[in-house]
Amino acid sequence: MLPEPDAFFTAAVEAGGGQVQPLSANTRGIIWLSNSRAPELTDVLAAHPGVEWVQLPWAGIDAFAGTMRHHGGRTLLWTSAKGCFAQPVAEHALALTLALMRVLPKRARATSWNPTEEGRSLYGRTVVIVGAGGIAHELLRLLEPFGVHGVVVRRRADPVPGASRTLPSEALRDVLPEADVVVVAAALTAGTRQLIGAAELALLPPTAVLVNVGRGALVDTDALVDALARGLIAGAALDVTDPEPLPASHPLWAEPRCLITPHMADTPEMTAPLLARRIEENVRAFHGGGAFVGVVDPALGY
Repeated sequence: MLPEPDAFFTAAVEAGGGQVQPLSANTRGIIWLSNSRAPELTDVLAAHPGVEWVQLPWAGIDAFAGTMRHHGGRTLLWTSAKGCFAQPVAEHALALTLALMRVLPKRARATSWNPTEEGRSLYGRTVVIVGAGGIAHELLRLLEPFGVHGVVVRRRADPVPGASRTLPSEALRDVLPEADVVVVAAALTAGTRQLIGAAELALLPPTAVLVNVGRGALVDTDALVDALARGLIAGAALDVTDPEPLPASHPLWAEPRCLITPHMADTPEMTAPLLARRIEENVRAFHGGGAFVGVVDPALGY
């Protein structure tokens, strides 16, 4: 059983050499632990001009984009949890991939014995990972025993350790026809919104499956509904959706080739110790004890 969050993260701050105090003119760093209260951060920063550093709670920073723009002219160091939760999210991506390859969404919905032989092995397949952050690195490590051909598509073509190939974003459509699995794990920015749309889904083989553990808006939901209904791809597994939460009446819930988990690739039980470690590291860095981890570039959006 984890301690209460306040006590848990307070201990992390103190372990890094800091002190948790009420907001005041002396405040120099803020650890913001709520995505849902992101809009409030704008006013907090405006009222406390002495703040130099803000630690955000998740890898994705899209909820804080407005605040970052509002304070664009001010020198602020932003750090996030990017890379922090890579292990549980990569583990979930692997679980979703295996579930799709073994036709588990259909099996879980079945109410009678079906002797039709279906399912494919992951061994030796081509897995395209969109994004090259911590999730991609950890997923490549988890995929090693399966002997897959791991292809990473990223903003730059710099090689990613463990990948058979690393390609720039503009080569995404070139590699999709050879993909058995596509795992979407990129950051959501203006340039990546609906990165996987009708054109991309049409390029996939009919036996391919899609897994999204990044952000829901990275995939065009309407295009995915159409592709599944027409059998253009074999299946999809989504931990994130657009819109989110996905309405109960949405057709994806009834789609037998689709598996949905409600944005729970990582739970508080998994993430709290990892975020506490990140907080401790960055508090120590704030006091001159090393480099910050998870530094955000507001212009890039991650």
